[in-house]
Amino acid sequence: MTKPFSQTELIHNEYQAPQGFNAFSVPIHHASTVLFDNVAALRSKEWLDKNAYRYGLHGTPTTFTLEARLASIEGGEYCRLAQSGLGALALVDFAFLKAGDDMLLPDNVYGDNRGLSDWLSANFNITTRYYPPLIGSGIADLIQANTKLIWAEAPGSVSMEVPDIPAICAAAHAKGVLVAIDNTWSAGLAFRAFDHGADIVMQALTKYQSGGSDVLMGAVITRDPKLAQQIENSYSSIGFNVSPDDAYLVLRSLPSMKLRFEAHDAAGREVAMWLKGRSEISKVLHPAFADCPGHEIWKRDFTGAAGLFSVLFDARYSEEQTDRFVDSLKLFKIGFSWGGANSLAVPYRIKAMRQNWQEQGTLVRFNIGLEDTQDLIADIEQALNKL
Repeated sequence: MTKPFSQTELIHNEYQAPQGFNAFSVPIHHASTVLFDNVAALRSKEWLDKNAYRYGLHGTPTTFTLEARLASIEGGEYCRLAQSGLGALALVDFAFLKAGDDMLLPDNVYGDNRGLSDWLSANFNITTRYYPPLIGSGIADLIQANTKLIWAEAPGSVSMEVPDIPAICAAAHAKGVLVAIDNTWSAGLAFRAFDHGADIVMQALTKYQSGGSDVLMGAVITRDPKLAQQIENSYSSIGFNVSPDDAYLVLRSLPSMKLRFEAHDAAGREVAMWLKGRSEISKVLHPAFADCPGHEIWKRDFTGAAGLFSVLFDARYSEEQTDRFVDSLKLFKIGFSWGGANSLAVPYRIKAMRQNWQEQGTLVRFNIGLEDTQDLIADIEQALNKL
């Protein structure tokens, strides 16, 4: 007589796959519950140093592997993932700021970082002040007794000024203040932030690390074990977590990141140089170009450039006309972010974003993807003809 099927067998089964399987891809480990061999093991496991697993929220081999590889790219030692670039910014702020503290940010800071900082100021009694992005060592004059954190962005992701990170870090460290840098533009490949004095590096992995315009993720990296502990405390208290499936997508893309970044760089410079010769464009804001604010610092500290840059249209063109230009593009799609294979264009109302913006003309930011550059140039030309 056949033994009746048991529901228990669906849940408890003795089969285990044989050992010895190996492949290039990193396995995807899904887990909320993590299993322990016995009660003693459960009580002894400490997840904060990543030498053990306690609960899926704190990481699996998949996420730990991605964190280790990202830290290596930046020249750091410790890394924590967040659900987005904005999540990584919040992870830093909550790790190093409390009520009564003061924070400094560049006036060209990423818009969501400005929004987060203003929200902290309005609701958590954390003072937020903005400094000129090219202030350099002059930031020493802005540091107060309660200043605990200085954010930098190299370069600004819309207006492209390149700050003097070593000078800012030296001034900050002389007064015991931490410096965190948004290093997303260079992906950690073209600018080694720790080597130039930064204490904490934030990356939006949504960009070049992913490369597919389909993943939201961020990372916070440091070399200092004490700072890493504060980041871990913040991470565990807030409950950040990243899907191992998304972590796998970034792991899959990392081996080609340097090649893709260099291709974006070369294509970006070619398209930007063509735009520089157009009468409709009054200025090309590309750090590799001599007339971009902070170019000399870029030349000193960077080894390459991203495929992201902005242009200013001649002041004779209205916003309505430049909007028509963007709408007329065919290969370039309208959308935020960068680092993917598809080219993008976005117009910005830069005067509403910046406190002391003096330039004239509408700003349009381009992400140069991996299409043929002559096709991209032809697309821009036909759209310019419709101004």
